[in-house]
Amino acid sequence: MNASTFATATAWSYGAAMVVYLGFSIRVAIGTRKNSRARLLLAALLATVVWATLCLPIGLAPSSAGQLAADIADVVRYGAWYLFLWDLMREKESESGGHSTLEHSAFVAVAAVLVASVLLGVGMNINHTDVAPELRAGFLLRLILAVFGLALTEQVLRRVQPRMRWGIKPLAVALAGVFGLELLFYADAMLFGRLDPEIWVARGFANVIVLPFIAVATARNTGWTVDLHLSRRAVFHSTALLVSGAFLLAVAGAGYVVRFFGGAWGRALQIEVLFASLLLIVLIATSGRFRSKLKVFVSKHFFSYRYDYREEWLRFTRTLSIESSEQNLQVRTIVALADLVESPAGMLFLRDSDRGLIASARWNLPPADHADRADASLATFLERTGWIVSIPECRSDPARYAGLELPEWLSALPSPWLIVPLMSGSELLGFVVLMTPRTTIDVDWEIRDLLKTASRQAASFLGQVRASEALLEARKFDAFNRMSAFVVHDLKNLISQLTLMLKNAQRHRDNPAFQADMLTTVEHVVGRMNGLMLQLRTGSSQPVDSPRHVELDSLVRRVCAAKSGSRVAIDVESDATLGTVAHEDRLEHVIGHLLQNAIDASTPPGRVRVSVERRSATVAIVVADTGRGMTPEFVRDRLFKPFETTKSSGMGIGVYESVQYVSTIGGEIAIESNLGKGTSVEVRLPRSDVANGTPLIQRREQAA
Repeated sequence: MNASTFATATAWSYGAAMVVYLGFSIRVAIGTRKNSRARLLLAALLATVVWATLCLPIGLAPSSAGQLAADIADVVRYGAWYLFLWDLMREKESESGGHSTLEHSAFVAVAAVLVASVLLGVGMNINHTDVAPELRAGFLLRLILAVFGLALTEQVLRRVQPRMRWGIKPLAVALAGVFGLELLFYADAMLFGRLDPEIWVARGFANVIVLPFIAVATARNTGWTVDLHLSRRAVFHSTALLVSGAFLLAVAGAGYVVRFFGGAWGRALQIEVLFASLLLIVLIATSGRFRSKLKVFVSKHFFSYRYDYREEWLRFTRTLSIESSEQNLQVRTIVALADLVESPAGMLFLRDSDRGLIASARWNLPPADHADRADASLATFLERTGWIVSIPECRSDPARYAGLELPEWLSALPSPWLIVPLMSGSELLGFVVLMTPRTTIDVDWEIRDLLKTASRQAASFLGQVRASEALLEARKFDAFNRMSAFVVHDLKNLISQLTLMLKNAQRHRDNPAFQADMLTTVEHVVGRMNGLMLQLRTGSSQPVDSPRHVELDSLVRRVCAAKSGSRVAIDVESDATLGTVAHEDRLEHVIGHLLQNAIDASTPPGRVRVSVERRSATVAIVVADTGRGMTPEFVRDRLFKPFETTKSSGMGIGVYESVQYVSTIGGEIAIESNLGKGTSVEVRLPRSDVANGTPLIQRREQAA
């Protein structure tokens, strides 16, 4: 290795080690607990930072003083990691009675070796091709230190309790790698009588590679730091990056071999190998099965729990609540549950009041018309226990699921795996059948608890949607019933009109004028009934045609003439020039209803007066009677409410319907009544010009 290459490699190797260890040291220092172990860990990390920093000048501007400073920092780094490991082992030994005298003596001996290695390392230089024979003793002492580090690491891992070994294992792997490389470095120096510059350069990168393992161990042991956390996503992507890097290195090696032995075709074959390998790595990286296997591997070997529950819950809730998605809530429910266990497909069954539990949605499965009775074995078992049913386990060990008989339609599904009940309280809303996952997953207590909790959340979403749909349906029926009540009331008035005409027909059947009037009345009733039928078909509570100009004089006189056969006299006062914009038949119905109420409230010799009066910007139709009247409390609290009436045969909807219609065309109804003295009802409507039917207010605005 020439000087330029050596300098560049040293800068990259030890520079990277200095930067990453310094950053990690700062992060650990921020969250360090105030105990000896946390301080020793921080000291070991900082010693590594100092060592990497002092190694940089050796490659860039070598000197004996710089080499000696780096050697001293190297020995201090050894000692810092020894103290940290010893502190870990001391805690384990304190549980069983403390350290032996032999172990204390061993640490004293190691301390002496550390000091001796510094003294014997004077004059050791990485740039020398050969060293003095007396410096081989220094190599031997460093070799002993590396062996001791490996032995100490092994003892820490061996003596830790089995249930806590997962927390120490990443640290043990990291330090075993560091001390193993040191053993190789100084064994090579002992063998060849010089320090190998290539291995020396590799030490910096080696310490960078093992840092993620130290970080994982730090995250697992909360006694070292307060809030250091290594997310599963970071570990997953780091692992994927390492796997990809290892694959690319293997491909590069294979390409070099192909080119070396390929002769004249070597370069072409190398290009073909690299091209095929890149396609393969893209295919693998985008494979759902590969990602699933890698996630399971990371969760199993790097974390004590399989799931990052915060991330999983946020993703689950986000999947259920995405309204912009093309999938409906039922399909999103399957996807949300399937993502928790890497299942590639599923089917949702929901309870139907008539058909039991039916297949309501599917994801990545062909269409199917499966159904299960509400009282069948599966439904009753799920409702009684709320268990997550593992189908392979149920088939291999039926006694575990006593009383459960799997339905026959499960055999028609491709590799069914789990049945997840959707419980809303103690009621079974439905269940989801998930297919076998992309990678092997053991259905342990953690998966069962997560699926059970998530399924209850999904059931609450589905139940809420069902309740909203039921409420919307109830509102539609309510609107239809209200519209039907208006139509029935109108039909009652039309029947009354036809009944009155039939009574008069007995006396006036031979009267030509009566016959003409009867034909006009029948024609009007038929037209009105056709309009009501059209309202029923369209579902509208208002007339389907547009309002137009209405001459109030002729309308009022026509209504009064239709009621002229009653027992009470009717007086009419009207201005022939007044008009409004409305639906003529609806307005006729309103006036006719108010007039009929006045007639019903009056007794002979009482009278009813109907007048059309001009106001400043409105026209008023006044219907006054001398009948029994109403109390102020009834007018205030009950008159304008539906189904409230003082008549024994009334429906109590006429005044309510009249007020609703008049308000829609911009008018209002005012009522004055005194008990025993009579009632006056004033219908105030926008006034229009008789000539062209334009509302007066609009004409004034246009003129302005």
